[in-house]
Amino acid sequence: MAAIQKFQFQNSPGGVAKLREKLSQTLFPDELEDATWDYGVPLQDVKRVAAYWRDDFDWKKFEDRINKLPNYKASVTVDGFDPLEIHFVHKRSSKNNAIPLLFLHGWPGSFLEVEKLLPLLINEKQSGGASFHIVAPSLPNHGFSSGVKSRGFGLSQYSEAMHKLMLSLGYDQFACAGGDWGMCIGRVMSQRFPTSLKVCYYSLVPSTPPSPATPWTFVPFLIKHLLKMYTAAESEGLARSQEFQKTGMGYYQLQTTRPQTIGYLLADSPVGLLAWIYEKLRDWTDNYPWTDEEICTWVSMYWFSTAGPAASVRLYYESLRGEFPTKSGGYVPHVKLGLAYFPKEIFRLPKAWGSSLGEVVFEHEHERGGHFASWEVPEGVAGDLQVMFGKGGGAYGAVKVDKN
Repeated sequence: MAAIQKFQFQNSPGGVAKLREKLSQTLFPDELEDATWDYGVPLQDVKRVAAYWRDDFDWKKFEDRINKLPNYKASVTVDGFDPLEIHFVHKRSSKNNAIPLLFLHGWPGSFLEVEKLLPLLINEKQSGGASFHIVAPSLPNHGFSSGVKSRGFGLSQYSEAMHKLMLSLGYDQFACAGGDWGMCIGRVMSQRFPTSLKVCYYSLVPSTPPSPATPWTFVPFLIKHLLKMYTAAESEGLARSQEFQKTGMGYYQLQTTRPQTIGYLLADSPVGLLAWIYEKLRDWTDNYPWTDEEICTWVSMYWFSTAGPAASVRLYYESLRGEFPTKSGGYVPHVKLGLAYFPKEIFRLPKAWGSSLGEVVFEHEHERGGHFASWEVPEGVAGDLQVMFGKGGGAYGAVKVDKN
């Protein structure tokens, strides 16, 4: 079993001073007089947030916010790679028989996305009778986890690292929750470790329509599709998904093909990193009222990450290669699924397609929320988990836990 050590974050005074110096020396581009968000992040918005980051961001508050969480580190060895120091938040419920829940973040998020969920899920009186032991790691190459120094660390390796982390904590069976990369890693874990991972809750649902190979499901789908027999939410979701494919995938093409090239920008220019992330925070959410402090907190998690911000985008390149390349759809047996549909998720597909992913035991179409649902609408995510794992829920009893 890996040695577990407490972790405390400390700002580097020299690092903050260097950041402020770089922000002061930024050479901003010009901007067309009538340019709006369709061109990218407006110049006035980037200048405003950059000035706040340089002059007004409270670094002591940032440090204290992180250290209020129960932070730990563990050494995990993935086959074929050097040992990794994995950082994680581990908050146990007072109930010994609580459900171990692995919360997996994506990009450009971090373990901090679990912050708002913790008080809603730990206390069984607040969580409808279900309680959880929460584990929220920094993925390798993100946050305070160490970076990978050789190529080939793809989704299979991420899933192995997360599985070994949970086993090191004594959780032989557990559930996971996530969207973005969290969903992708969860799906690979479901294929590799179904005796440990028993239930997954996804806030991004990468489903596909029924295949002609199964005519009993394909024919009803085809009729419904041709006649456009979708709900208003599904029609809007399909339109949003199609628009995102046309106008929102530039970052994806860069990061899956030339991560090193974009890495120079992310590693050297704090304003470049700010604009690259800020755009996603704004475009991928449901009119969430981001404060300058929140934006700078999220960006700082990358600027001051252990491996550096450039390392975080390498997963995009590696995810298309290896034993388990990223793909939509594909039925995965043995692991129960909870699917949450948020209206401003980057891909919001018809609910009926969800059964292509596995045994669906819970579904909920939300009225609000986007890509960062745990941050935007934490009460919605927590409510889903409470119903799903509570008595009478589809995942009730699916995870066998030690009741001692």
